[in-house]
Amino acid sequence: MAYIRLENVTKRFGAVVAVNDLTLGIEKGECFSMLGPSGCGKTTTLRMVAGFEDLDEGEIHVGERLLSSRRRNYYLPPEKRDFGMVFQAFAVWPHLSVYENVAFPLRVRRLERAQIERRTREALTHTNLLADAAKSPEELSGGGKQRIALARALAINPDVMLLDEPLSSLDPHLREEMRFEIKDLQRTFGFSILYVTHDQSEAMALSDRILVMNLGIVQQVGTPLEVYQRPANRFVFGFIGLSNFLEVRLDGGAAAPAGLPPSPAELTESGRAVLASRPTEIDFTTEGGVRAVVKRCAYLGEIIDYRLDVDGQEVRVQKGRRTAGPREGEACGLVFTRPTWYPAEENA
Repeated sequence: MAYIRLENVTKRFGAVVAVNDLTLGIEKGECFSMLGPSGCGKTTTLRMVAGFEDLDEGEIHVGERLLSSRRRNYYLPPEKRDFGMVFQAFAVWPHLSVYENVAFPLRVRRLERAQIERRTREALTHTNLLADAAKSPEELSGGGKQRIALARALAINPDVMLLDEPLSSLDPHLREEMRFEIKDLQRTFGFSILYVTHDQSEAMALSDRILVMNLGIVQQVGTPLEVYQRPANRFVFGFIGLSNFLEVRLDGGAAAPAGLPPSPAELTESGRAVLASRPTEIDFTTEGGVRAVVKRCAYLGEIIDYRLDVDGQEVRVQKGRRTAGPREGEACGLVFTRPTWYPAEENA
């Protein structure tokens, strides 16, 4: 049985259904990310697990504990759930030292002085803050302040860590560094992570599994590789990674624009379909292929990003900088190496 369990959970705000009949299981020690566009329901779900929002239907369990149940009219307040929580805002107290910021939740719990000292020092050590214990948080960088928030969450020895966009206010270099630190802390302490983000690279780097959500409804749950390579629908394909969607006309087995790979037989009768592809899974060819004209080339360090016109539609191709390719204004052929087909009427 999964450690964190959401069973038929629904949350409404007036007429808006923010989370719709969500059933989900997260294993003990798993890093589970919720990914989706703004307003999809991911933060609302985390807030229901944390206890900051009560649910309208369903139940939430962690281990043997019932946290919330509309049917049983039961609600456990956030302070009794004993979860570690880290949010986008650093939420540090500038009038307290780094040490006191981390020790404060333990003092609120009225733990013994020796236990407070041990737990605080251990949390500071694991977040590389012990040398800064006497400093004011204002003397630290953004990354240092976020480490304070992590240390404070670790100090209570949580079984579950809830992270809501914790790295979005950091610069790109610090974000990458903190991703690895969070993963290392999880391996060291063995807690489960429920991680909410809109940053795909964060979710891919950290997660054992990812949930993709849209308009309060689960679109797909899987490993990062599964979600990227085998998206459940057109929305997931378009949301995860870079993508192209080329509208195709089908007429008795012939496709326009010409040169496309064969479409599935079940789509042929509809007369219209959409070919989805990744920019890295399209090759240039001098013979055959789908005819295109290069509109723009952009050098992005190790890759060249091409924007091409195909029958009035834009297609994006990315190649390594050492790979020979056409220049702006030139005509070329395109070969779609891993096409995915969707019905034209399927929502993006």
